[in-house]
This record gives sequence, C-alpha cells and structure tokens, in this order.
Amino acid sequence: MQTKGNESWQTSAPGKPPTASGVAKRTRVLVIDDDKKLCRLIVDYLTPMGYEVAAVHSGPEGVERATAEAWQAVILDVMLPGLDGFEVLKRIRQQCDVPVLMLTARGDEADRIVGLEIGADDYLPKTFSTRELLARLRAVTRRTARAIPAGRDTPEPDLVLGKLRINPGSRMAALGDRPLVLTPVEFDLLASLARAPGRVKSREQLLEEIRERNYDVFDRSIDVHISALRKKLDDDAKEPRFIRTVRAAGYMMINPRGE
Repeated sequence: MQTKGNESWQTSAPGKPPTASGVAKRTRVLVIDDDKKLCRLIVDYLTPMGYEVAAVHSGPEGVERATAEAWQAVILDVMLPGLDGFEVLKRIRQQCDVPVLMLTARGDEADRIVGLEIGADDYLPKTFSTRELLARLRAVTRRTARAIPAGRDTPEPDLVLGKLRINPGSRMAALGDRPLVLTPVEFDLLASLARAPGRVKSREQLLEEIRERNYDVFDRSIDVHISALRKKLDDDAKEPRFIRTVRAAGYMMINPRGE
C-alpha cells in the first residue's frame, strides 16, 4: 500500500518459507524514484521473486536511506526532486559501494555516460521490461556477492602489482598506503586484469567476466569504467603504469616484472 507524500513504503511477499532461524533471507533493494506508479510496479514484481523492496521519492531521502541501511542494490532515477540522481549517486559513493542501477527517461547516452563515470554499475531506460530489470538486478547483486571465485575452497591470495595491492576476499584495494574507493564494477574489472598481467583482454572478455550476462558487442560502457579506474589509480592512458590500451584488441594490466 502506498503512503501519502514522500513517506517511504516497503512490502514483503506473503507465505515466504522461513529459514532455519525462522526469518526468510531476502535481497534488500531500495528504489529512489518520484514516479510512485513505477515504484509500485517494481515492488509488486520483485517481491514474489525473493526481494524486500523499499521506495522513497526524493533525492535527499534517497541519500539518507541508501547510506543509513544495508542494501544489496539501489535502483536510482536520474530526475528527482530535491537532488537529481547524479548528485544522489555522488553522495552515496562517498559513503558506500552498494551496486546502483540507474534509470533514464529515454536511455539517453549522455546520461548513461555521466552515471557510469560517477560510479553507477548499470543503467536501464524507463521503457524497460520487468524481465530485463530482474536480469540486470540479479547480475549486479550476484557479482558483489562473490567474495571467493567459484570452485575455490580457500580465499584467493592478494594480487600485488608494484604498489597496487588487491584483496579479492575483502574486495578491497590500495595503492601504496592509500585505500582505493572503487565501485563493484571497477573492482571486478581491476581484479580481472590483475589476474592476468601482461595478457590482453578484449572488451567482450571483460564484459563476460564481470557482468555475467549477454551484451551488445558494440556496448562501450567498459571504456567509461576503465577511464574512471585510471583516474583513481592516477594512471595516464598515454604513459600508463597499470592499464594499457591495446588498439583494436582491448586492455592489459602491465606486468611490473616485465611484459
């Protein structure tokens, strides 16, 4: 049931079987969108799929809820009252790395690029189908849930490349003594390249590894993530210390011990 004004609301599916502790474990998702009809559609669709969904309808309230509680994902609209979606995303990223799926009114390329550069993990035009929403949501939450790669019984050791240290288990990275604040996509991208120093990986390979779903082969969002990652590594694309662009081939992590 929807409340009046900007009050938030949430719902749970009836009859969900309990876990051993007596409480069903559900994936918590926050929707930040002033379109209350769309919010209700998302809640009604995701709740029977095993999600606990809450919705708020303004930018300031979205920042407060997103950073004050534990969420597995945030669905964020670009156009919001109080603060626009880009500013909301910036403030969320200052405090946490929860996966963020952005919604754009027309799937505008400029909006998508800005969102990805700020730290969005994926995007959808508001003409999305519910099935596509579910697929993308599952992809971003599944990716961040993988602390230990499939098939490993013990945590993966740190990946060390010069001053760069990556801990796959804790999903933390540091450059010297400086911790790196990375989005989930940026971390997985960095770890993927670091696991194969000196080896070129195509955009398609990287997308398959870090996104775990089919993509249009012309999707260039990987370039935006690489650009953002380079900025955080203080890396120069023209004279790289870490990530090298291999023209018409892809990207490669430079091996400090020799290529």
